[in-house]
Amino acid sequence: MSTTVSNMARLCLANGKIDFKVDSLKICLMESGFIFDPDNDSGWADISAEELATGNGYTRDTKVLAGVVITKNDVTNKAEITFNNVTFTAAGGNIGPTPGAIIYDDSVVADGVDGTPDDPIIGYIDFGGEIVQANGGTMTIANIQIDI
Repeated sequence: MSTTVSNMARLCLANGKIDFKVDSLKICLMESGFIFDPDNDSGWADISAEELATGNGYTRDTKVLAGVVITKNDVTNKAEITFNNVTFTAAGGNIGPTPGAIIYDDSVVADGVDGTPDDPIIGYIDFGGEIVQANGGTMTIANIQIDI
C-alpha cells in the first residue's frame, strides 16, 4: 500500500489553504480500474463519478478521517500526517473490487485566486491491486499516512 500526494495538495499547503488539524478530510473507495493522476486529479469533482457505488455496507462520500497526528521525521526529512484506521463492513454483498482510496479536503472552497478547486484532493492510497471485501467481513485501511 502506497500513498501518492496530489500536486494540488502541495499548492494548497503552500498557500495555507489546507489545515490537517481543522479541516474535514474524507476518504472514499474508488471503482475498479481507477487510475490516479496526481497532475490532473485536482478536486473532488474531477473524480467523484469514479467513486465506488453505495451498496453492500459502503456509502458514498461519508467517511471522515479522524485522529490526525502530525510529526516531523528527521530521518526521511518529511512531515508525516497520520490518521486513525478506517473500516467498511460488507453487508448484503461484497464491497469492491476497488484499487484504492482517495483522500480529499471537504472544507476548502475555491476562491478564484490560484486555481484551487472546491474540495481539493490530498492524495491516493494505492492498494497494490484490486481488492474485494466479502459479505460479512470488514475491510480496514490501516496506518493511513501522508508524507510531505
